[in-house]
Amino acid sequence: MKINILRSQTNTQQTYELPDKETTLLNALTHIKATEDATLTFTVGCRASVCGTCAVRVNGREELACAYKVQDGDEIEPLNYHPVLRDLKVDKNKAKETLLKSTTWLQSFKEAALTHKDEKLTETQTDCILCDSCYSACPVYAVNPDFLGPFALTRAYRYSVDKRESNVKNIIDHVQTNGVWDCTLCGECTAVCPKGIDPKMDITMLRGDSITHGYSDPSFTTQSFGTPDFGGGGFGFDPNAGF
Repeated sequence: MKINILRSQTNTQQTYELPDKETTLLNALTHIKATEDATLTFTVGCRASVCGTCAVRVNGREELACAYKVQDGDEIEPLNYHPVLRDLKVDKNKAKETLLKSTTWLQSFKEAALTHKDEKLTETQTDCILCDSCYSACPVYAVNPDFLGPFALTRAYRYSVDKRESNVKNIIDHVQTNGVWDCTLCGECTAVCPKGIDPKMDITMLRGDSITHGYSDPSFTTQSFGTPDFGGGGFGFDPNAGF
């Protein structure tokens, strides 16, 4: 069995041969580093799909290396939109800055009794492990590197519906620029999340909350909806001609 790994020094795929047995990608990478190429660089943490450290792209799709089962011919690359430090190891600092920009924490705490239903409302969003898979899969970053992105907006939604938050508007205010309206709602982020989080739906909910706080999609002001020109425009209609 062979897999191909993008090497940063040459920017080309390098082929490695593995034993023909079922194994995770992380085990395969560890085997290669120990027996074939000590220069191969990647990141590893918990080995149990909890920390998100080992996220990479496999055949163009984001995966956790510790969970993905290797297939013959797999092509392994680092995450998109991250500075590559070496091979599969990337710098995630810029991506994490989106959490600061979107102020994803309790802004103004107030005492509130949380029911089991309240806890369930944000239980899934709280499971985010910041693996950056959704960030890497998001096509918006190809045209707007300042986009807040899926996991930051999911975190913003998580706190905007928290009953202990007394200043929800402040959260909503911080996700307007390069935020909820810049998302294309393509669902790529939802498709690759290893924890089953649905950022697309969270962003949709944030859009609804934004409207209730007086915001609207800024692109509406520049769109033309084909309003007829009743002054004699393209429809040839003369409002003074009578019927």
